[in-house]
Amino acid sequence: MSNDLDLLGVNTIRTLAMDAVEAAQSGHPGTPMALAPLGYVLWTRHLAHNPADPTWANRDRFVLSAGHASMLLYGLLHLTGYDLPLEDIKQFRQLGHRTPGHPENFVTPGVETTTGPLGQGFGNAVGMALAERLLASRFNRPGHEIIDHRTWVLASDGDLMEGVSSEASSLAGHLGLDKLVVFWDDNRITIDGRTELAFSSEDVLARYAAYGWRTLSVEDCNDLDALDQVLKEAAVPDGRPTFVRLRTIIGWPAPTKQDTAAAHGAPLGADEIAAAKAALGWEEPLFTVPEAAREHADQTARGGTLQARWEERLAAYADAHPDLAAELERVLAGRLPDGWDADLPTFETGTALATRKASGKVLNAIAERVPELVGGSCDLAASNNTDIAGAGDVGPGAFAGRNLRFGVREHAMAAICNGLALHGGLRPFGATFLVFTDYARPSIRLAALMGLPVTYVMTHDSIGLGEDGPTHQPVEHLAALRAMPNLHVVRPADATETVGAWRHALTRTSGPTLLALTRQGVPVLEGTTAEGVTAGGYAVIDADEPDVVLVATGSEVPIAAEAAALLDADAVAARVVSLPCWELFDERDPAEQDALLPPGVPVVSVEAAATFGWSRWADVHVGLDRFGASAPWQDLYEHFGITALAVADAARDLLDD
Repeated sequence: MSNDLDLLGVNTIRTLAMDAVEAAQSGHPGTPMALAPLGYVLWTRHLAHNPADPTWANRDRFVLSAGHASMLLYGLLHLTGYDLPLEDIKQFRQLGHRTPGHPENFVTPGVETTTGPLGQGFGNAVGMALAERLLASRFNRPGHEIIDHRTWVLASDGDLMEGVSSEASSLAGHLGLDKLVVFWDDNRITIDGRTELAFSSEDVLARYAAYGWRTLSVEDCNDLDALDQVLKEAAVPDGRPTFVRLRTIIGWPAPTKQDTAAAHGAPLGADEIAAAKAALGWEEPLFTVPEAAREHADQTARGGTLQARWEERLAAYADAHPDLAAELERVLAGRLPDGWDADLPTFETGTALATRKASGKVLNAIAERVPELVGGSCDLAASNNTDIAGAGDVGPGAFAGRNLRFGVREHAMAAICNGLALHGGLRPFGATFLVFTDYARPSIRLAALMGLPVTYVMTHDSIGLGEDGPTHQPVEHLAALRAMPNLHVVRPADATETVGAWRHALTRTSGPTLLALTRQGVPVLEGTTAEGVTAGGYAVIDADEPDVVLVATGSEVPIAAEAAALLDADAVAARVVSLPCWELFDERDPAEQDALLPPGVPVVSVEAAATFGWSRWADVHVGLDRFGASAPWQDLYEHFGITALAVADAARDLLDD
């Protein structure tokens, strides 16, 4: 039952949101005000969490997909005992404080994921719920349910309009992720006005029922007892994820701005705040947190008890299953097993093999020794070569496998992979054609922002895919992806470099890695090395005092090597440099860069893609600053002038200038 102290806590969250947004003169006050009752009841009665240890492995995950309502989350964190001082709330949206405009998991203790771009948190939450099921299937034993927690989500109308949430919802319903609970904030208001402007004809509850979700409703968010009851009901699994429609009034109880777009994304103003506080009977100074509210809401003691009980269960589990317990500790710590790369394949010089096929061999060799490696493709596993042999599929209610079938859902795949990585205990990968990174890019960007160790296996990386034509031939994608901070784009020259690409992806823990791989066969070159990938760039064919340097990536490294032979016949000494990862090469000391690309020595770049960005490394470029065409790949390279002769001619012209 609710009491006056509960209402005091709810109103503390509301007033903090009003005060913080007003002080910052920017932000979103209305949604935190409306959702304060749900947040309070969830966090103080139902959420399994420990403010003293925000990284406790078996905690419930809370995702504020409606990240613009960040002051709701900051108020809850502060009030329930997390390390988020009131001074940070007073400095909402100010530089150097832990209360950014949208939640950032790497800034604020207790924030599970970075949200704000709508729909992303929803997709992350599906990944978190899936991670819980995968780890439970692997580690739980009868009498030892050591992995057992829920994922709770607050989503807005805007979240539900974004396509990524529909993709993720469909997959969650298919899989039966019954420890996932989503609350839909049905406030019927968007920035532009009422949702009827663009969101009126669909029956949202019917849509979620059709996805395979259980649907529930609460008509009044201010009814704390009704919220408590629906939270209890939602916490009882029935084989389906749960979707709860929650009717709210944005900005309540602001007298003139509640239930209008004016309460969404701007300060309420001093007079409106005064009137809203008067309606609440609130007479405290700005940023007041009554001690009685703080003491009643603090979850440190309850959370400590929950975690201590789990740790007792973990100790019993370790006694009964010591090997499993040690393995669980390892994966939760994010450590790769000893000798994980001992059996990586080697490839014979001169043989021709598509790097996508080489990648499949390397992936399976790693998977033998890294059981936490899980992932899949967007209905392209046979083309991407991403199936883990003998590992089984993840399917409805069946989570013992390691092959994830994402369907044709590139955006959800990338968002779910982020959730898998955020949860911990798994190393996720996702795959599709490189051109379809356009569909996944917002989630890739957030993985880079959050520093998540996700691996993207992107095949069919150029006009080399051939007959499918320009709709499927990436041209501008390498340049666009390289422009993204903290994303490592690795385009290996051959099978040998593909080994190095995977090794780098698995050892990198500070951000995502994207592998750009060929459809067509490319020769395994003499002079390529797996270790060269880690350097970012190295000489495949060297010359002590080169007249010209030919620098290339991927399938164009063999073309550069052929061009070097043509130049050698003319007594022109050419160094051939493979530059598989610009980001890694950029991290090297400038003296090392100059040793490979000597100042004053002309440089020709070769890449079957847009030449944008190559001026950083090269003087002239052999590339493709237009869309491709449909034809066999050999004909396309000839047609577009990406040939050894064209490269040699470009070098000669450069030397003649």
